[in-house]
Amino acid sequence: MKKIKIAIVGVGNCASSLIQGLYYYRDKSPGEAIGLMNWEIGGYRPYDIEVVAAFDIDERKVGKDVNEAVFALPNNTAVFCANLPLSGVKVQMGKTLDGVSEHMKDYEAKYTFAPASLPEPEIDDVVNVLKKSGAEVMMNYLPVGSEEATKFYAECALAAGLGFVNCIPVFIASNPVWAARFKAKNLPIIGDDIKAQLGATITHRVLADIFNKRGVKLDRTYQINTGGNTDFLNMLNRHRLHSKKISKTQAVQSVVGAPLDKENIHIGPSDYVPWQKDNKVCFLRMEGRMFGDIPMNIELRLSVEDSPNSAGVAIDSIRCCKLALERGVGGILYGPSAYFKKHPPKQFTDDEAYQMTQQFINGGAEQRVQTEIQAAAAVSK
Repeated sequence: MKKIKIAIVGVGNCASSLIQGLYYYRDKSPGEAIGLMNWEIGGYRPYDIEVVAAFDIDERKVGKDVNEAVFALPNNTAVFCANLPLSGVKVQMGKTLDGVSEHMKDYEAKYTFAPASLPEPEIDDVVNVLKKSGAEVMMNYLPVGSEEATKFYAECALAAGLGFVNCIPVFIASNPVWAARFKAKNLPIIGDDIKAQLGATITHRVLADIFNKRGVKLDRTYQINTGGNTDFLNMLNRHRLHSKKISKTQAVQSVVGAPLDKENIHIGPSDYVPWQKDNKVCFLRMEGRMFGDIPMNIELRLSVEDSPNSAGVAIDSIRCCKLALERGVGGILYGPSAYFKKHPPKQFTDDEAYQMTQQFINGGAEQRVQTEIQAAAAVSK
């Protein structure tokens, strides 16, 4: 069976959960594969994904085998598949740029990164590593707010001829200029900002969609999240949250019917609680009016291990990207982007996005979807 060769940028908690999962499901049958949306996509199972290159800037990870690095501090996600075999792939020194917030240095090393004192690569250096490794798909797991660093690695993916899966809220797929560049190179892109398997955003979207479809007027809502991983620590710098708040807010606004005024919707990370580690707690409230203008409200508390919650979605994103490469489809994958990401280039309801993604997996004409969306956009101008 052929492998899907991937490069990982940022060997943090999400990368740890993804890599653990590639081994965890090796001994599972389809009936035992709890936690996967799809056991097989295009003939590829989860364990057919192989990490062939990885980049990070933490001295506790750089130079180590990637299967060891995923357990190094400051990673603190759940370990559900320990004692991984050595992969033979060493973590390469990455490019820092804006990948680290200044305030991170104020915390103990066990909570934040330890900068590696090695020369940082240029684009040509990264491209050479990617080409030698045979990587086909790049996974971007950089911290929230890494605008320049994400663009650096997107340039590397374009130069090396890789598909790109953007898991963070830096707008690449949803930026027409970047999307056009991937289209011109006939390279697929799925983005932006991963939508967890059963996390705060998908839960909020489903409830908002129910309000809309059942005739309940949503008047106001908030979603407040806390966690103790480096992602939440990084987001204490509110200047890095601009695109994150846009991503999460638009994900909900797109399914409420009439969008709420800014003062009636608040969605975003709230605070860092170290002892929570990789556990994320979401507090969600929705206030509305039903038949006869009678008020009602919902309050919900959701607790999930944050990084495993993203890994199953990542596995499906990788496999869809590989299918596009095999089929010669470049540019935005609209169905997978809408289903797997919070801020896709075009929002659809989750039911619509699910159907589009399944059609794509089953050989549906993604190019036709791209043409129709582009034509509609041209008419609207």
